Amino acid sequence: MTDSVGERRFLALFLPNWPTDYLKRHDPSLSGPLVLFEKIKGGLRLVAVDPEASRAGLRIGQTLAVARAMLPELTAREIDRPLLEAGFADLADWHSNASPLVAVMTDWQAFGDLVLDITGVAHLFGGEGPMLRTLLTRLRELGYSVAGAIAPTIGAAWAVSHFARSQIVQNRDLAPILDSLPVAALRLDEKQIAGLSQMGLTSIGQLRERPRKPLQARFGLSLLLRLDQAYGIIQERMSPRLPPAEHYAERRFADPIGLMDDVLMACQDLAVRLAGMLEAEGQGGQAFHLFLYRVDHKVMSLSVNSARLTRDPHHITALFSHRAERLAGEYDAGFGIDMIRLAVSSVAPLDPVQLGTFSHGEAAEDLDQLNDRMTSRLGTMAVLKTELIASHIPERAARLAPALAAHHEPRQDWPRPLRPLRLLPVPEIVTINAEVPDGLPASMIWRRESYRIVKAAGPERLGAEWWRSGQRLQLVESDEDGEPASGEPLVPRVHVPDLAPFEADRALRDYYIVEDAHGHRFWVYRQGMHRPGEPARWYLHGFFS
Repeated sequence: MTDSVGERRFLALFLPNWPTDYLKRHDPSLSGPLVLFEKIKGGLRLVAVDPEASRAGLRIGQTLAVARAMLPELTAREIDRPLLEAGFADLADWHSNASPLVAVMTDWQAFGDLVLDITGVAHLFGGEGPMLRTLLTRLRELGYSVAGAIAPTIGAAWAVSHFARSQIVQNRDLAPILDSLPVAALRLDEKQIAGLSQMGLTSIGQLRERPRKPLQARFGLSLLLRLDQAYGIIQERMSPRLPPAEHYAERRFADPIGLMDDVLMACQDLAVRLAGMLEAEGQGGQAFHLFLYRVDHKVMSLSVNSARLTRDPHHITALFSHRAERLAGEYDAGFGIDMIRLAVSSVAPLDPVQLGTFSHGEAAEDLDQLNDRMTSRLGTMAVLKTELIASHIPERAARLAPALAAHHEPRQDWPRPLRPLRLLPVPEIVTINAEVPDGLPASMIWRRESYRIVKAAGPERLGAEWWRSGQRLQLVESDEDGEPASGEPLVPRVHVPDLAPFEADRALRDYYIVEDAHGHRFWVYRQGMHRPGEPARWYLHGFFS
């Protein structure tokens, strides 16, 4: 077997007593031995034991009654898994101040394991050794039991953090260290571990020497996958909790800050630095994220969006300023903020533009920036704009959409038909008198008021949208045997017995522009064709200025 290790570096953190450490940190009254129990198979059994209870002989899996008998002063709480998972997720987000790529590993359990991709960031702490010590020390100062390791693969870092002392594994030492660890270090399930023990395979080195096909036949492909991932033969991908950002700028504070004004001043400096990075690469962004790292291992995030690509630091800062106004009542800096990071996503190429007196930027850019600022202040659904839809029916031809999400329609040079500025929400029935049934309107009665028409123009005929009829079409006319009828054209045929056949002449509209004696101009239409004994209906749809 040939080892193949990449150039990436991963840091794994293992918090074995996370459930009890977390509860004790947030409830100082829990000072004695603490266990958490859960109802399993009809009985109450221990699922978490703190170090003090463990030294007294209590073990996971014991019944609560036995545990109380062994340790009468024991404090027992029912486990709240959603609370513990949410708290661990916050801890994971807080660790993004060390690396932007942080994931919670759930192979072993739902909480307790973190992995950080520290490729290219360890130098910020003075190297991998100081970085590992820094992360372990600050967690221990918060009251958590923790072990950690750095290795070239996620599987190796996890294995060493669980089954060896905290250390840094170099590429050349990967195989010897992994070979000495037990097979459980491969994140296998209980059945696989028990089966390997029955075969006398207790270490990973022994397992690696065995033929692969018999192992796959007995234990499944997952065993070989974990083995190859640990040694770097197959790359294991992590799923970061926060969206990865290739471009970001950050600032750390020797003394924590708390005021929103200080946060916005730091944001302005970071926006200038970020804009310089984007400009150097000819890029722009549409989504910007501000992460505020509190000293009590929590993260606050603010996100804003731009209607078009931008790297203007003043515009980016203004968006966060307006966004902060909406969150004034919810902003809580806790015991202070010791780091701020500004990141950008949705990055795409952006050509340089002239910002001087003789610049020729589009006037729509200023309007888009105004929409961005109003959206940041008022909310996404509070700022709407008209978005055109591919339909020639007037009431379907446009809709209101969030200004940030509305598409920019390309300019079209061909002439467009004349349309009124105001449309009624629903066309209203009117009575029209015409010299001949299909002639121009001569008078109109609307809402019990009569209007004498002195001018009229039209008609503009709009056909029905037959594809909205909801009927299924069979494109081949067939005879009783299912074969195409000879000598007959292939025509559509409707096979929906509960629906009437689609009739285009009943759904079409003839629109007219009419003007009364007082200069009022209306937009009216006739629905369908005029038939003897069945006069067509007329509707008022809009008004011209």
